[in-house]
Amino acid sequence: MSGYADTSFVVSLYTPDANSSSAAKLITRPRLPLLITPLGELELMNALQLRVFRKELDPSEIRTANASFRRDLETGIFAIKPLSPGIFERAKLLARKQTATLGTRTLDLLHVASALVLQADALYTFDRQQEKLARAEGLKLR
Repeated sequence: MSGYADTSFVVSLYTPDANSSSAAKLITRPRLPLLITPLGELELMNALQLRVFRKELDPSEIRTANASFRRDLETGIFAIKPLSPGIFERAKLLARKQTATLGTRTLDLLHVASALVLQADALYTFDRQQEKLARAEGLKLR
C-alpha cells in the first residue's frame, strides 16, 4: 500500500504555509513510500524557487527544504516513479471524461492519472480542484 503525493502536499511538508501542520500530521501516518513522479519533483523545485522570487523564503531555507526532501527520498519516505506513457494516456481519458464538467487543469489530470496508474491507494493533496477529480475517479483522499 502506498499513497501518491502531489506538489501541494510536498511543498507544504517542506516549507511553512497554511497547510504545513496538516502535512506534518499526515506524514506521521502515511502509506509508505509516498509516490511522486519527476513532474512532482520538478514542480517542487520550481515552487521553492518561486518562494525565493516572491521573497517568502530565503535561499538558505530552500537549501534546507531540498536537503530534507533528498533525505526523505534516501530513507524511503518518498519514491520517484517514472511518468510513463500510460499515465499520459490515462490523463487524456480523464480529460475527455471529466474536464468539461469539472474544469480540470492539465497538471491535475497528470497527478490524478499518476496516482491511478501507479495504483496508489490514496492521494495526498491540498489542491481543491484536484480533490474533485480524484473523488470523481474514486481515489481516497488524505
